[in-house]
Amino acid sequence: MKPEDKLLGRIIVDPKIMVGKPIVKGTRIPVEQILQLLGHGLTNEQILKDHPHLTKDDIQAALLYASKITSKEEIYPITAE
Repeated sequence: MKPEDKLLGRIIVDPKIMVGKPIVKGTRIPVEQILQLLGHGLTNEQILKDHPHLTKDDIQAALLYASKITSKEEIYPITAE
């Protein structure tokens, strides 16, 4: 198993948990929440202090998951007529 696959295995999608949002396995913390915290300037250390059940690998997995999702995103430019 590649290290990338191991990290991505930390993120699960289960319709019975958080309405199917991608979460960190074993928690109810959505990937979205981790990204928002990072986007608001919190460091990994601050996030881990506030969420002691998370690990640095969980945060890295959330970032990797988000990058994989957005890399498949298709963009359709809207042009004015």
